[in-house]
Amino acid sequence: MIKEFNTQTTLNVGLETLWTAQSRDFIFIVPKVLPNIVKDVQVVQGDGGVGTILIFNFLPGISPVNYQREEITQFDELSHEIGLQVIEGGYLNQGLSYYKTTFQFTAITEDKTLVNVKISYDHESDIEEKVKPTKTSESTLFYLGCLEKYLLNGA
Repeated sequence: MIKEFNTQTTLNVGLETLWTAQSRDFIFIVPKVLPNIVKDVQVVQGDGGVGTILIFNFLPGISPVNYQREEITQFDELSHEIGLQVIEGGYLNQGLSYYKTTFQFTAITEDKTLVNVKISYDHESDIEEKVKPTKTSESTLFYLGCLEKYLLNGA
């Protein structure tokens, strides 16, 4: 049964700048935002919209796995919402059978954006859950904080 975990954060970056970074420039920005974790991001299939498949290659020794393949399953420019589902490697090699992160960005002011994060997950029924949603949400919030710093430093 798929479970959900929700969290949110406020970033001191305008909505359009943040949306562009997370939706259009994502594959170029992630390795710059997380240079000690992500080696590169490759587009395997698609044009950046729904159905696009990405491979995140991690630096050696950072993670128990060296890559994670994700598919963009939601992409809505009007509501500024993007969903990324892990389809191979990464969390799926750590005891989860389903893992999806959905980001929704909402302007608070011209230079502040609320980011709602929904993590949907399920774990293999015959093993104890090894990957906790609170832990993976910490990783997501860490990424968003690094993205904020990167964008505020003139990226």
